[in-house]
Amino acid sequence: MATTESNSDMATEYERYYVPEQSAWPIVGAVALFLIAMGAGATVADLFGGNGPWMLLAGTGLILIMLVGWFRDVINESMGGLYSSQMDRSFRQGMSWFIFSEVMFFAAFFGALFYARMIAVPWLGGASNNAMTAAVLWPDFVAQWPLLKTPGGTETQAMPAMGLPLINTLLLLTSSVTIHFAHVGLEQDKRKQLTWFLLATIILGFVFLYFQVEEYIHAYRDLNLKLDSGVYGNTFFLLTGFHGLHVTLGSVILFFVWLRILKGHMTSNSHFAFQAGAWYWHFVDVVWLCLFVFVYIL
Repeated sequence: MATTESNSDMATEYERYYVPEQSAWPIVGAVALFLIAMGAGATVADLFGGNGPWMLLAGTGLILIMLVGWFRDVINESMGGLYSSQMDRSFRQGMSWFIFSEVMFFAAFFGALFYARMIAVPWLGGASNNAMTAAVLWPDFVAQWPLLKTPGGTETQAMPAMGLPLINTLLLLTSSVTIHFAHVGLEQDKRKQLTWFLLATIILGFVFLYFQVEEYIHAYRDLNLKLDSGVYGNTFFLLTGFHGLHVTLGSVILFFVWLRILKGHMTSNSHFAFQAGAWYWHFVDVVWLCLFVFVYIL
């Protein structure tokens, strides 16, 4: 009798943990990423008889299929009540590590910007009188940031902070407020508040992307600022371009979360998908504030 009670106590001491069935989606994703990498490399290097773009297209299509299928399975498992709080913690840890990896990704680019601006350019300016260095640098080189002249003799202009960049900053700051009120609505079971404020956040994200496209058109057409415009053009387009890619991803995530909310998914007690999207969106906002200060203002 004591043994039976002991086993019963042990059974209630530990919560259940859902172990999903074997899935082919990780293998499908690996194949898709391989095709994307090979296709991108072949496209740039013009390999495989010009079939690189087709490989890239096939990999992109395959990874979209993988995302739809895998997310569908996860949503069905969650809505079926198979997940426990322990599984929820696993999802939170996974998303936390993912955002940390994104922080390190942008830290590398900001580090490159710092190195070029604070170390490399001043050093080249101090070494420009050296005969060997002068043979590499162009005659009218000026050690100032941003570098607006290139060795080919072309000149560019710096993107001003006022105008479209300032508008985009206000848009993203506003989107942080709207997604916060959407979260409050979800926690308080105010579905209408949740739906409309989340929709406003998504619209603000896509408006931001529209203005960024307008900014790039202005940079190319009016300022002669291009990706190959020396180190300033490189850092400007890589930082803002990758950030724009992350805004796109965040907007798509929130859009699908919004569709799930319209279908009645997520409650005040169970809404990690919304939280994951909100975490990512706030991360994107913080990165843009750093960009606005270090790329546009300083």
